Amino acid sequence: MENAVEVKDLHIIYKGLKKMSIKQSITKFKINRMETFEALKGITFNLQKGKILGIIGKNGSGKSTLLRAIAGIFAPDSGTIDLKGNSVSLLSIGAGFQNKLTGFENIILSGLLLGFSEETVRKKIPEIIEFSELGDFIYKPVKTYSSGMYSKLAFSITAILETDIMLIDEVLSVGDIHFREKSGNRMQQIIKDESKTVIIVSHSMGTIKDLCDEVLWINDGVMMEHGETKTVCDHYEEFMKNLKQQ
Repeated sequence: MENAVEVKDLHIIYKGLKKMSIKQSITKFKINRMETFEALKGITFNLQKGKILGIIGKNGSGKSTLLRAIAGIFAPDSGTIDLKGNSVSLLSIGAGFQNKLTGFENIILSGLLLGFSEETVRKKIPEIIEFSELGDFIYKPVKTYSSGMYSKLAFSITAILETDIMLIDEVLSVGDIHFREKSGNRMQQIIKDESKTVIIVSHSMGTIKDLCDEVLWINDGVMMEHGETKTVCDHYEEFMKNLKQQ
């Protein structure tokens, strides 16, 4: 089977100013130095078309950074990401919307950024609004939305305007019980479509075990294991158990 995603020796480095007091800056006559942090350290994996990959790891391990790199938000400092010409969308609470624009306007903007024509997006708008359950709030600025409302709109756009590759960052765990159930059912429909490839980041081991064909475990930017879901999850849970006992 052909690959939908090929990641080879991926390195992502964050750069920021090292904190210094004004007094230190004046007395040392130096501009604040640059600090670097390597978020991803040589990640390599392939994902076949139609497969569902779960990415797990403790907080700060680089899971969301990896998703954003695959989505094209972050450029690799070294290494390569090959999507084989597939379209890709990132579903994340912290990404994608312009807060001053209304939900309606963000639907159009998001669709255009995903590569769809405005005509295609407008045809899908009624379905997106209905699925989101936002009602008249769809015409209010996104900055007025709760996190639950934000997640409903984000999920609805990505679920209705389906791309070849869907990247999902923790969104399934947000929102009311009814919407979580509905979004879960929608995800099951997408997953059954063998033409769709899905990558999910989640701290919910139940979600990972229920939905994913395979799992990638990252720890502090390093790939620990990539393989069959149950095997990798068992190893990760044992690792976390030992970590808490230390």
